[in-house]
Amino acid sequence: MSRHPPDCGPMRRVGVLSAQLCAAEGAGAGGPLGFQEETKSLDKAEVLALRHRHTSAAQSISYANTDPLMIVRGAGARLYDESGREFLDTRNNVCHVGHAHPRVAKAVADQVALLNTNTRYLHPNLSLLAQRLAATFPKGSGLEVCFFVNSGSEANDLAMRLAFARTKSRQVVVVDHGYHGHTVQTLEISPYKFDHKGGEGQKRNVHKVPCPDTFRGPHRGPDAGERYAEHVAAACQRAEGGQVAAFIVESGMSVGGVILPPPGYLTRCYEAVRAAGGICVADEVQVGFGRFGEHFWAFEQQGVTPDVVTLGKPFGNGMPLAAVVTTKAVAEAFHNGLEYFNTFGGNPVCCAAGLAMLDVLRDEGLQKNAAKVGRHLRSSLQSLAARRPLIGDIRGMGLFVGIEFVRDRQTLEPATPETSEVCARMKEEHQILMSIDGPHDNVLVMKPPMCFSAQDADTVVRALDAVLATLKYDASVSDSKVGHTPT
Repeated sequence: MSRHPPDCGPMRRVGVLSAQLCAAEGAGAGGPLGFQEETKSLDKAEVLALRHRHTSAAQSISYANTDPLMIVRGAGARLYDESGREFLDTRNNVCHVGHAHPRVAKAVADQVALLNTNTRYLHPNLSLLAQRLAATFPKGSGLEVCFFVNSGSEANDLAMRLAFARTKSRQVVVVDHGYHGHTVQTLEISPYKFDHKGGEGQKRNVHKVPCPDTFRGPHRGPDAGERYAEHVAAACQRAEGGQVAAFIVESGMSVGGVILPPPGYLTRCYEAVRAAGGICVADEVQVGFGRFGEHFWAFEQQGVTPDVVTLGKPFGNGMPLAAVVTTKAVAEAFHNGLEYFNTFGGNPVCCAAGLAMLDVLRDEGLQKNAAKVGRHLRSSLQSLAARRPLIGDIRGMGLFVGIEFVRDRQTLEPATPETSEVCARMKEEHQILMSIDGPHDNVLVMKPPMCFSAQDADTVVRALDAVLATLKYDASVSDSKVGHTPT
């Protein structure tokens, strides 16, 4: 059955509107409508119909199985739909210091009114941002050379090019359920994508190791870090010629279901990779910039120093800004005569957004807030889990928290349909937006804006308790008959 609506109702109205707009372009008096007037004239059904007509079904819409949201405004940790309904946002880590933060908005508006151009011209915003960014890394790390790009996917793609140039190898070690982007190169190093329906499978130069999951993985004891790292060492030995280009892992695995590496894991992994001639890449796209609370960069939790760090989503607080930060040795190997030019990477407007985001993060004490509120949230969820057996595990750090649902705490049978119902009802009944991740789609992931408060955390826990107390899912019904909530 086609996902596109019949050419009637909203779709017919869209066709009429399009014809009117075309006619207006040729009209003398008043001229054509500006886009602001056009958008105001479209209701939600018409927006959805236009999206179905002009975008691919591969581009998913959140809550498509219930009632998709049309979000038109944001403020702090809140989002608002076209009717003015307010939603508490626990899932959007893109607007790191809060939706529509006035200082970031003003910085962008002021700069775009002056200039936006490419990086072949000198501009103080880029140079200052590079200096400020490099200063956030541990002293003595050597992480001081910045490449500015537009997205986390671009950053991870470039990280692989740096690794290939530095090592002359194409062998890459990746972690199961990892996700690093949507370019051809990053899809090939993302098991979350290449093992998924529609994926092309694992390439011969890619070596997949188990996800270091201490809740349902094969290694769960105090030696889990070392045991999981043994798989990385073995992968390095299997690599062609015993040499690898890179080992890449998310410092906190989001789509993997909020997986934090166990103690000692990265230390052992980095030793094995470097012994095989490879470089170590920390993907901080989801969890960087203080989200862990105790640390500005999540890799610091493991006491290691990567050779390359990639960052993205939160950097521009909603503006397309990302970066690769590396050492001079790695950067110099990349400078081989082939110029690297990125038209929009590091443009003055996005750099202004990045500088303003860092200012707000510092001035409002949001890293400390992440630590304090994160501890309160996890403690409250642990108390809730004592009363609600569907909750199998609470994990995370700072404002990066996962709630895994299971039908049985002994067998760890995933409560996948129940998780979908919980997520949908949190939105419908309590106006709280959450997301679902994990290989079994049974983990609610929380990574809200860093201004998320203790009161917000309490609101989430109370709502979750109410939903779990009245869960409607019937376990006797086939899972295939239960709708999945895409988030």
